[in-house]
Amino acid sequence: MKKIIFNKLIMDVTKFFLLSSFALSLIILVVQAVNFLDYISEDGHGISTYFGITVLNFPKIFSRVMPFCVFITVFYIINKYELKNELLIFWNIGIKKIKFINTLVAFSLFFLVLQLILNTFVVPRALDQAREFVRNSNIEFFPNLIKEKKFIDAVESLTIFVDEKKENGELINIYLKDNLNINQSQIIYAKKGKLIFSDQKNYLELFDGNFIDIDKKKITTFSFKKTEFDLSKYKTKTTIFPKVQEIKSKIIFLCLYKLKFNREYNLGNTFLRCSDETYSDVLEEAFKRGIKPFFIPVIVLISSLVILYNKDNFLYSRFQYILFFIVLSIIIVSEISSRYIHDVQTTFIFSLLPIILFIFGYFYLILKLRDKL
Repeated sequence: MKKIIFNKLIMDVTKFFLLSSFALSLIILVVQAVNFLDYISEDGHGISTYFGITVLNFPKIFSRVMPFCVFITVFYIINKYELKNELLIFWNIGIKKIKFINTLVAFSLFFLVLQLILNTFVVPRALDQAREFVRNSNIEFFPNLIKEKKFIDAVESLTIFVDEKKENGELINIYLKDNLNINQSQIIYAKKGKLIFSDQKNYLELFDGNFIDIDKKKITTFSFKKTEFDLSKYKTKTTIFPKVQEIKSKIIFLCLYKLKFNREYNLGNTFLRCSDETYSDVLEEAFKRGIKPFFIPVIVLISSLVILYNKDNFLYSRFQYILFFIVLSIIIVSEISSRYIHDVQTTFIFSLLPIILFIFGYFYLILKLRDKL
C-alpha cells in the first residue's frame, strides 16, 4: 500500500513537472524566436538557419526554468493533496511526515542529475550547433536587406548603397565600399546592376561604372561596361566565434586546471582563449554547470515543509506565503550567485551555500517533528 501511494505521488510530480516545464519553456522560446528574426531581417540568413537556432536554444531555456518548475510542482502537488485530503491517506497508514519529505528529497536527485546532464553536455552542444548554423549559412536573404537610399552593412568589410530598387530586382545607381584591409579600400560605382544568387555562386552583376582603388600612397580609377562582384567571399557580421557557454565542459574544467595548477598544460586546438583575462568568465561558467544544480534538493526540501501544517491550522496560509518567498529567494540567489564568482574563495563560499541551506532546512524539519519521530 505504501509503495502504491508513493508511486502515485512520484507520478503526479513527474507529470506536472513535465507539463509546466515544457509549457513555460515553449512560451519563452516563442518570445525569443521573435528576437531571432534579426538573423533574417538584419543579417540576411535563411529560414533554415533561423529555425535551427531557435530549436537548438530550447535545451538552454528548459535547463534555466527547471529549478522554478521543480519548486512550483512540489508546492502545487502537496497543496493539491492537502486540499483534497489525500495527505490523510499517508498519515492514516502510518507514514511519517519526515518519511514523506525524505522520499521527495530523494526523488529530487533525479532532477539534480537531469540538470547536471543538461548543463554539462546537452546545452553547450546545442548552443555550439546553433553557432555552427551561423558559421555555415550564407546570406541568401541579402536581396531583401537592400533598401532604397539606405546603407547596408550586413556582411563584414562591405557597405552597399542603392539609389533605387525596381520591382524586377534591378538596382539603379549602386555604390559599394569594400574595406580590403586597414590601408586599402575599393569603391565601386555602377549605373545599374542585379543580384544573382545560385547554388554555385552569389554575385552582383554591375553595368557601366567605375572602380576606385584607394591606398595610402595613391588612388587608381578605371571604368567598366560589365563586371561581376563576388559576394560569396564575404562573411556575415553575426558573431561566429563561440562564447564561453558554447564551449565543451571538458575544455572549461581543463582550462581551470591549467590556470590554477599547471600553466604548462596544453589544451590543444580549441576556440577557448584560456588566459588570466578569461579566468573569471570560465570560473563563472564552471559554477553554473557544476554547482547550481545542487540547489534543487534544497528547493524541494523547503517546498515540502508545507506539510508541517494542515489546512485547518490558522497558520497554514501564512506558512505557505513564507515558504513561497523563501524558496523564491533561494532560486534568485542561485541565479545571481554566479555573477559574483571571481576567485577560488568566492567559488568555495557559494559552493557551500546549498549544503548549508539544506542542513538548516533539515534541522528545522527535525526540530518541528521532534515529538513525532
